[in-house]
Amino acid sequence: MISFKQLPIEAKAAVAAGVVFFSMMLSRSYLAEKLDFRTRRWLLRLQMALFANTLMLMGSLHVWRSTVTTFTRSSAAISFCFMLWKIAVFMFLALAHSSFFTLLFLVAEEPYFFSLAAYTCLGAYIILIFFLFTLGSVEQAYKFLAGRGAKAGTGNKNRTALKPVLAVLLTVVLTVIGLLNASQPPTVNSVEIPVHKLPTAMNNLKVVLLSDIHLGPTVGKTKLAMIVRMVKALKPDITVIVGDLSDAEAKIIRPAVEPLGELDSPLGTYFVTGNHEYYTSDVSNWFELLKSFNIQPLHNENVKIVSPKSTSDWFCLAGVDDIEADVLRYSGHGMDLKKALRGCSSEHAIVLLAHQPIAAKWALQERPDINLILSGHTHGGQIFPLNAGAYLLNPFFVGLYQVGQNTFVYVSPGTMYYGIPMRLGSRAEITEIILRS
Repeated sequence: MISFKQLPIEAKAAVAAGVVFFSMMLSRSYLAEKLDFRTRRWLLRLQMALFANTLMLMGSLHVWRSTVTTFTRSSAAISFCFMLWKIAVFMFLALAHSSFFTLLFLVAEEPYFFSLAAYTCLGAYIILIFFLFTLGSVEQAYKFLAGRGAKAGTGNKNRTALKPVLAVLLTVVLTVIGLLNASQPPTVNSVEIPVHKLPTAMNNLKVVLLSDIHLGPTVGKTKLAMIVRMVKALKPDITVIVGDLSDAEAKIIRPAVEPLGELDSPLGTYFVTGNHEYYTSDVSNWFELLKSFNIQPLHNENVKIVSPKSTSDWFCLAGVDDIEADVLRYSGHGMDLKKALRGCSSEHAIVLLAHQPIAAKWALQERPDINLILSGHTHGGQIFPLNAGAYLLNPFFVGLYQVGQNTFVYVSPGTMYYGIPMRLGSRAEITEIILRS
């Protein structure tokens, strides 16, 4: 029987990832009610950071072998430039691995340069892994089709060296493009949506949708203030924030949240939780902070949005907790559609705020009379090549969907970004929704 010490390092990393994942499940199942919020918060974040790093270790070994070990037998391996290259690759991998720990130690009113550098390296790491894998697969397919009877020669060596060089060049180009794209202000996307049974007096009601701002290591007060200015310029009747506002505790990042106090939509500003609010394990404090800024959390509840023209004209605006609360066994929280829609009948239009598109799907299965659901979560994939995974894992990916005759779902691609300050194949968005009766 092979001992743990005899296993290759990739296998050891896989075993370590399995152990950390098992400990996460154990913590969620048996320790959730026994630990206080602060301890649980730190334990969960530490476990997630360790799990991500153990998984990344396998990729990092592949990156090192492809970009460094491959060239150690060449004449250039003894040069000073190659030494600098080895240091650069090591620093790149170290920064990428350290990104997950910035949530524990480096969150403030404005992002630290180290956090921005670390998450940029993480984004580049994901792109590099993809191209190394893709080019390696193409190389293997070529060898299979061409036949492997030929002796390895200079041509094969050149192709082996070309693969990492090409992967690195593509990664650098796409990283720069992604950084430039994400540094731009969110685009304002205006969408008209017909809402069945919306009172005529409320025709052309303007709702501004925000989602996935992710205040934390790489998004701070300056960017949030820019978003608020853009929202105010649109003069919405209602502003809604559908989750993932922050990745940090309310007390730590409170100064960065202050611009939200300037939102002054006449019919109110409303908020529902996303999965990242539950990762902070600080939802109650977030609710209190948002209320101090006159933002109303919809914690499995609803409000009547009454027309300024007539008190008899109204629709039901409801919000549900994110489904991750159930997974984390977060006490007092979890998606409860019946509670959220209590008092909302099909005689009036129903608009639901639900962070994840899968929650939107479940809601429609239970209450097909919901007229409009506003979601986020997917980020439009945020960066290539994660777009494909986000598309496959969500029943609604991004943009407007019609479900049946009288129901629409709109999924925001996110107003900022999570961690990695890059966008490839997606664009940050503030959505201006015009409701048509």
